Amino acid sequence: MKARPSVLVIDVGGTNIKVYLTGHDDARKFASGPRLTARRMVAGVKAITKDWKYDAVSIGYPGVVRKGRIAAEPVNMGRGWVGFSFSRAFRRPVRVVNDAVMQALGSYRGGTMLFLGLGTGLGTALIVNGHIVPMELGHFPYGKATIEDYLGTRGFASLGRSRWRKLVVEVVGEFVAAFLVDDVVLGGGNVKKLAELPKSCRAGANTNAFLGGIRLWEAERHAIDVPRGTSSRRSRS
Repeated sequence: MKARPSVLVIDVGGTNIKVYLTGHDDARKFASGPRLTARRMVAGVKAITKDWKYDAVSIGYPGVVRKGRIAAEPVNMGRGWVGFSFSRAFRRPVRVVNDAVMQALGSYRGGTMLFLGLGTGLGTALIVNGHIVPMELGHFPYGKATIEDYLGTRGFASLGRSRWRKLVVEVVGEFVAAFLVDDVVLGGGNVKKLAELPKSCRAGANTNAFLGGIRLWEAERHAIDVPRGTSSRRSRS
């Protein structure tokens, strides 16, 4: 039987970069921010993982990823992510997915599962019988703006806690009816602002992102069809 690879999982966030290694209980992190480029992220990760050995790398990126490649620069960080060669920088095989996809992978139990990440915006992913369907449902028009404008941090601030909670329940109900899902997982930092979870939903956990990063390299064990590919060869940062 082929040995399980030791995977370095990187969860890229606008506030912190969190890293996890297969077999280690504790994550490590360092501050992110609006000036963080891909090159600086790699340097920061290498600095705090000098004593770690790993065979492969998984990256959860807060933006659009298509066929394993970053397709758009992040909103809340520096530039230079599109076209950056993470495989060359780490000298390891690298798989990049949207951060919501990585959390969804770690939360998946089978069937059709919808993941909604309630955070600064709205991260979304759908897994159908092991097949990942990355989505950007938060960009759909809703009311006078978009869904994530209402369900994200800005919406919470403008609507207030009570109205925001009611809207979450309403939108989740519409998604469940539209996609005929078996399971709904609510993740992200703003889940704790809900008094109770909407019907048929369960809460995710930030640590599921790390499990999802490991599953990217163990897909066959979990009957999951994950996106293949790495970032392109040339660095633009």
